[in-house]
Amino acid sequence: MDPFNQLILAISFFAFQWLFHRVSPWTSTRINHSFLGLSDKQKVEWNSRTVSTFHALLVGIFCLYILFFDDAVNEDPVWGDPTLVKTNVAITTGYLISDMLLIFYYWKAIGDTFFVVHHLAALFAYYYVLGEGLLPYFANFRLLAEFSTPCVNQRWFFEILGYPKSSRPNMANGVAMTVVFFLVRIAVMPVYYIRMYAVYGTEAFYLVSWGGRVAWIGSSICLDIMNVMWMHKIGRGCHRALRSARQSKADPRQGNGKTD
Repeated sequence: MDPFNQLILAISFFAFQWLFHRVSPWTSTRINHSFLGLSDKQKVEWNSRTVSTFHALLVGIFCLYILFFDDAVNEDPVWGDPTLVKTNVAITTGYLISDMLLIFYYWKAIGDTFFVVHHLAALFAYYYVLGEGLLPYFANFRLLAEFSTPCVNQRWFFEILGYPKSSRPNMANGVAMTVVFFLVRIAVMPVYYIRMYAVYGTEAFYLVSWGGRVAWIGSSICLDIMNVMWMHKIGRGCHRALRSARQSKADPRQGNGKTD
């Protein structure tokens, strides 16, 4: 890894730690007084999700810029100039290391085996992006998935603040979460794997080390299996919420404690 991206990674790590320990608690107590009434475990998850949302928006916007304006990466997905992608990946790597440290330290509050596997799979792949400049297009394409994170986090915020599941903000966020998650994590799979298939067997492909190929293909499959599992849970939850809302609208007596 070149010195510049080592610096970006280090800055990213300490910045996200600072956001978790200092910025999120300070701003949350002033924006929403309900934060003060949360338990210690809930405050840990609140701060973790606040940082997660900030990271998702930061790298997601950077990712879109690269996708639309970085011609070198889009024309040569394996060996195109990875300068901007490496910077974005360095930011994400710093965040992932920071988040894993927090997950292990606060395991009782935010520990999740799936997230650990997800972070490790991503770090394994990003090692080759940062170290060798491999596969910039595919690394950047993967980061599109971050756009689903704010809605997922907002769902938790609404729940912890006591918003009823049938409330309009909760319903709107639930539908948005399902749609965005599907678009950026599931619907894009054919595009991703078609582009991967187009590269397979070419001279550029064979110039990638075996480790790089394993990181690329293996991590992609691993992450997408988890995405499908999460999509299944999110889809079922959204369907139940919409069905419940329709039933309540059809029979206004439901949920108000009245009986015949």
